[in-house]
Parts: sequence; structure tokens; C-alpha cells
Amino acid sequence: MSIPVDVADLNTALADFGAGYLLSVSTAGRVKAVTVEPRVVDGALHVIGPGRGSVANVQANPQVTVLFPPLAPRGYTLLVDGEASVEGDDVRVAPAGAVLHRPAAHSDGPGPPDGCGHDCKPVT
Repeated sequence: MSIPVDVADLNTALADFGAGYLLSVSTAGRVKAVTVEPRVVDGALHVIGPGRGSVANVQANPQVTVLFPPLAPRGYTLLVDGEASVEGDDVRVAPAGAVLHRPAAHSDGPGPPDGCGHDCKPVT
């Protein structure tokens, strides 16, 4: 089950999650995951100091995903896809799309977070 999240509502949606994971891809095709706590600045996710490996990956391939796992078992995961750019030691992710997702098998879990946007209806 997926629920689209308007990127304009991203700051509100993030209030329902803790730390996330920046997922980037190396030139060798390996996924790198690092823990991040981004904040929304001018409509983009600002990731402070994700590390040299992530910065190198973003420079080689700007397409990234930031994954925020659910705080409650069987809850929704927030996935934010976007194009990243390097700003010094930091990374800026311009969101292209965001979605709350969980498998249909977890439908007995908690409902969608309060801050998911104006139309919190699953898309099946």
C-alpha cells in the first residue's frame, strides 16, 4: 500500500519520523546507506555531513532516496526520491516525489501518520 505525499508537505510529514537513511549508489553500482537527520530548507532536504563516500556517490550519480523507517512496528515507511547535489561536506536533495509505503500484509498496523498531507488515502 502506498500513499503519495505532496513534497510541499514534506516538512510536516518528517515530524512523524526519526532519523532516516540516505541511499546513494557508487560508480561500481553498490548502494551505500548512511544514517541522516535531514531538515527541510527551501523545499529541499538538507543533509549535514553524510560522509565522504556518500558525497562521492552523489557527485557521480545524483539520484538518491532518503528512507525513513516507521517508528511503530508494521507502520508506514516514508520514501523520498530526489536529485542530490553537494554543498561543501553536505548534501541537498531536491525531492522529485515522496510516498508512505508498507506491504499489504501489514495493513493491521497503525494508520498513516498525521502529517502525511491532505489526501491520506492508500493507492493500491
